[in-house]
Amino acid sequence: MDLKKYIRSIPDYPKKGILFRDITTLIKDAEAFKYTNDKIVEIAKEIEFDKVAAIESRGFVFASTVSYLLKKPFILLRKKNKLPAEVHSIDFELEYGNATIEVHKDSIKKNEKILVIDDLIATGGTAEAAAKLIKISGGNIAGFIFVINLYDLPGNNLLKKKGYFTKSLIEFPGH
Repeated sequence: MDLKKYIRSIPDYPKKGILFRDITTLIKDAEAFKYTNDKIVEIAKEIEFDKVAAIESRGFVFASTVSYLLKKPFILLRKKNKLPAEVHSIDFELEYGNATIEVHKDSIKKNEKILVIDDLIATGGTAEAAAKLIKISGGNIAGFIFVINLYDLPGNNLLKKKGYFTKSLIEFPGH
């Protein structure tokens, strides 16, 4: 299945000069959504991991399927002030601003292998912040799975240079 045809491109969102790759058109198509989840689960089965983590919020859509089907605990990496218990926090830069992500301090045990799933990798700021957050929580990165890789932006290569396994289903140019 050609998943690219299910991705809507929105120019100048969220700011001028950004070409936003929108997955809502993919997830509203039942067949494309099922195919995408099946492929992510297929990749995840080849990775040794203890828990799956997802980056808010579009990563939740795909990681929950992996968690459910592979019977792995699911960890939420959320925006600042969205988690009610004690958290670890990481501030980072986005392509179009600054952000903070957090995880509950009791979500990850020492040396657990965490698979991170998100919808898209662009500059790598959010994924790198997720890796740091998992490390300060005592865990290790088992790998990253993305639906979309913006191949001419540095994110995927940044993660690979740090020694992380990465896999994406679709490749698009950035901007």
